[in-house]
Amino acid sequence: MSWAGPEDVYLSTSLASYLDKKLLVLLRDGRKLLGILRSFDQFANAVIESACERVIVGDLYCDIPLGLYVIRGENVVLIGELDLEKEELPPHMTRVSVAEIRRAQKADREASDLKGTMRKRMEFLDMD
Repeated sequence: MSWAGPEDVYLSTSLASYLDKKLLVLLRDGRKLLGILRSFDQFANAVIESACERVIVGDLYCDIPLGLYVIRGENVVLIGELDLEKEELPPHMTRVSVAEIRRAQKADREASDLKGTMRKRMEFLDMD
């Protein structure tokens, strides 16, 4: 068993400055979580209190409440503190219900799938 050196202690305390602050956490699958960092460990596993998932589709957004949330460190891409004095979103964004954002996500996904299908069908016209 080896002892932790000073550099290991320095890495594990890097999230300490974010404790009890409101954060935005970007996950590897593209989800964006907001909440208050309550705990973390040396693997960047984190416990977020009052967590919500922010879903954005075009100019629509919705914060889906999740409650107390545990995030595995390997899924974290970015963690950043939110400035509580500034607006979180531009004024043109419209807050909608969970049902409405799910419908917008489905329509966006279908449009993207259709675009991909049409691109595949038209590949034979490419004469490079």
